[in-house]
Amino acid sequence: MGPALCLLSAACFGAMAIFGKLAYEAGVSPGALLLVRFTLAAALLGMALLVRPGLRRAEPGPHRGEPGSQPATTRGRVLATAVALGAIGYATQASLFFSALQRMDASLLSLILYTYPVLVTVAAVLLGRDRLTPGRGAALVAASGGTLLVLLGAGGVSFHPVGALLAFAAALTYTVYILVADTVVHRLPPVVLSTLVMAGAAGTLGARALLTGGVDLDFGPPGWFWLACIAVVSTVVAMLTFFAGLKRTGPSTAAILSTFEPVVTTALAALILGESLTPVQLVGGALVLSSVVVLQLRPTRTHRQDQGPRPAPDPESRRARDPARDGNAEPTTVAP
Repeated sequence: MGPALCLLSAACFGAMAIFGKLAYEAGVSPGALLLVRFTLAAALLGMALLVRPGLRRAEPGPHRGEPGSQPATTRGRVLATAVALGAIGYATQASLFFSALQRMDASLLSLILYTYPVLVTVAAVLLGRDRLTPGRGAALVAASGGTLLVLLGAGGVSFHPVGALLAFAAALTYTVYILVADTVVHRLPPVVLSTLVMAGAAGTLGARALLTGGVDLDFGPPGWFWLACIAVVSTVVAMLTFFAGLKRTGPSTAAILSTFEPVVTTALAALILGESLTPVQLVGGALVLSSVVVLQLRPTRTHRQDQGPRPAPDPESRRARDPARDGNAEPTTVAP
């Protein structure tokens, strides 16, 4: 059941770019998409916390004391950091992702975005949070070569340089987001953290809408349907199924299974949107995904300092993956 839940989560996250493309075709603007997505997701997660109080309780662990045992000032900082992760990090990452989605194919975007686990590993090594082994070094080289093939092999897809830059910016932003989230992810229950992140992002996007004259919500039922799919299927359901799968399989297995996400995006883009990748890009994508799998493989006896940062609510892709799904070594909360 655990692996099936992780795969279901990856499929839900992988469908988000497709839902976004269909929402654009229905007349939804990026600003409206982001505002409705985060507001609705925050409301649904808040309702889940009210209906199931157990989701508000954190399980004690080696890096998290008994729930409620932290001093009030510490709890306040943790809560403020969680809200800021959404208000600054996730809102920025999602804005970059959906801006790129306006300009390029969903399949190519998903492959570029999924370089973020590699970027997290590099950053963790540079910051001294992880160590570089020969296997990881080879995986990083393979990922770099795969990314180059994905970009240089653009022939059958609509390649847009600005879109590619926005996609890389989204991956970089999500990398920073994960590194910062690693400082609080062990101190809050995952659904609580996800709710705070979504609320923070909704607040930022709502304020931006007010300052820029509001967002256009005058689109038909098809637009609202695709927005509901993004918020419910690719955000709330994706996160909750990932949490459930993570609990049953463990973080490394869950992270490896999450590489199914860009596969789903590419397949759905071909079936629904008529997109295609060139053979060179498919080889490049396979190199990137295989390197991610290698980076998740850990010896059974490891210490926390050898595991690198854990991702939090998320991205756009498995992994916005929203607060708990994507990431380098041990995703504990998802977001793309």
